[in-house]
Amino acid sequence: MKQRQWLAVGLLASAWGIAVLVIHTQQLRASGDEAKKPPAHAKSAAYEWLDISLEATAREHERKGPRPTVGSRMLAIIVTAMYDAWAAYDEKAVGTRLGDKLRRPPSERTLANKEKAIAYADYRVMLDLFPEDAKWLAEQMRAHGFDPNDNSTDLATPQGVGNTAAAALVAYRHDDGANQFGDEAGSKGVPYSDYTFYKPVNPPDKIIDPDCWQPIPFDDGKGGKVTPGFLTPHWYRVKPFALKRSDQFRPPGPPKVGSEQLKKEVDDVLAFNARLTPEQKAVVEFMRDGPRSTGQSGHWLRFAQDVSRRDKNDLDRDVKLFFTVGNVVFDAFIACWEAKRYYDSSRPWTLVRHYYAGKKVEGWAGPGKGVIEMPAEDWHPYSPYTFITPPFPGFPSGHSTASGAAAKMLELFTGSDNFGETERRTAGALTEPGFPCKDIQMLHGKAPGDAKLTCDVALKLPTFTATAEMAGISRVMGGYHIQTDNGAGLDLGRKVAKYSWPKMQAYFDGKVEDR
Repeated sequence: MKQRQWLAVGLLASAWGIAVLVIHTQQLRASGDEAKKPPAHAKSAAYEWLDISLEATAREHERKGPRPTVGSRMLAIIVTAMYDAWAAYDEKAVGTRLGDKLRRPPSERTLANKEKAIAYADYRVMLDLFPEDAKWLAEQMRAHGFDPNDNSTDLATPQGVGNTAAAALVAYRHDDGANQFGDEAGSKGVPYSDYTFYKPVNPPDKIIDPDCWQPIPFDDGKGGKVTPGFLTPHWYRVKPFALKRSDQFRPPGPPKVGSEQLKKEVDDVLAFNARLTPEQKAVVEFMRDGPRSTGQSGHWLRFAQDVSRRDKNDLDRDVKLFFTVGNVVFDAFIACWEAKRYYDSSRPWTLVRHYYAGKKVEGWAGPGKGVIEMPAEDWHPYSPYTFITPPFPGFPSGHSTASGAAAKMLELFTGSDNFGETERRTAGALTEPGFPCKDIQMLHGKAPGDAKLTCDVALKLPTFTATAEMAGISRVMGGYHIQTDNGAGLDLGRKVAKYSWPKMQAYFDGKVEDR
């Protein structure tokens, strides 16, 4: 089947459902939109503890670098601990590990008990996940009025329920294949390291097989270079939450070198990367995140918080909402990484160098330098030199898979695809910081010269589906993926969500047959 023509960038944005609207600050003030915001909705305890967990994840990201698979597992464990503790005080819901064994009598099903049980459950699992932040986490407990040293397992108390639920979940996840402590054979004590002996076909400095993944040297920010290996190639062995197997929905493979389709998709990436408008740069950066990223799992849990505020959720509904989104993204990453490992596919970085070896292409010249003609060997995605392209195979896109899954889950959970949010960004803030807008707008060595153009943009997120599609196409725009990676990822994620939703509901209704 012939691929769509994507070279007309403006039309493509519309075709893929990217509702990107540039709104001038002066227009916003004049319209009075900001003054019409509804009153703030009181955040539930679940919302507040998710805030804490996202901050802990961002701290981990700063220390260890971007690890979307690991981050998704961390956040899934946290929202599951929250749910398991809460379920003890619900009439029907059962926990993921202990079922209804923690069920408390109606007289104890108070909001205060739920909040306290959630606090202790999340605190205990976060101590296990983020030991370097133990002091900070204890401070968060005290700030919420709880004693971090209360290790009670008395189920007649909410702290006992929370501690017990957390212990069961932690014990289960310590043996889930993630290699959290680096104790698998061959891991040498390195947490979350590979124990399946993956080796890339291509070395960083030579293309042996252009259809296979290639490691890329990054600037280390200190004047040197670092070449990351395939991040968590063992992730296909991690126990999913709802999926039966990691390969359950494995997509058909990507196009290969020699096919008309692949050459065209690589050319589309080149065209995109050479013609990015400020608003498209903002899309790329919004979905990529920065040094304190929480990955796509955290990104979509933030969107879930937007839904919580919009719908004025109470604690019970927030617990269920975060539980579904966190776990579906966790499973989506497992399914995605299984396909990445199986196909071991290339990325535009390698493919541009293969197709145009010894020739010149148009490409982004670096922060504030616009687009120039350059040797293909110098072509660079619209991305910082310290993080050129994610260090793992391309097919399918992780952003697309996680976003497809989370978006569909939010639609299933709320009963509607409507989102209705707006994200305000300044184009270039993450990739070209410190440069004036005219330099960030520069195309082909020249500034557009339109005084009305701005780097301050508002990205409209009308539906969950459109938001997922924005996340997916952002990876093509940025130069990280070909379109096939994106389309397959969105489809895979949606399949994971549709399969998982009935199991989520079974937990809520107390009808789970196996755990």
